[in-house]
Amino acid sequence: MNIGEVAERSGIPPKTIRYYEDIGLVRPQRSGNGYRAFAETDLHKLAFLGRARALGFSIEDCRTLLGLYEDEARESSHVKAVAEEHLAAIDDKISQLKGMRETLSHLVEACHGDHRPDCPILTDLSGQI
Repeated sequence: MNIGEVAERSGIPPKTIRYYEDIGLVRPQRSGNGYRAFAETDLHKLAFLGRARALGFSIEDCRTLLGLYEDEARESSHVKAVAEEHLAAIDDKISQLKGMRETLSHLVEACHGDHRPDCPILTDLSGQI
């Protein structure tokens, strides 16, 4: 398969596929004229990477997970550890976002939103009390 076909089938843009090749996540064969020739296994790897990235895994986590995916002697505990670490990071981010939402909601409620120049939102952002 050429890069256009594998991009269409995997749902990953050609630019991203080239990037994944540059950083060694996929290694398609090269034909005599230098064109990439993707095998079915490359397509599966790209689909795997696409799903992992959609779940928010970092490139390094994807590298680790892909290595575990390809290792038939892997222990599922290693996979679970990577996923649990990522889940904890997601939970932390959710907590941070909830705090941000609470603060911003309070500021929006405190702002009159009228013709007067005073604005609690700008006061808070400037660090003034």
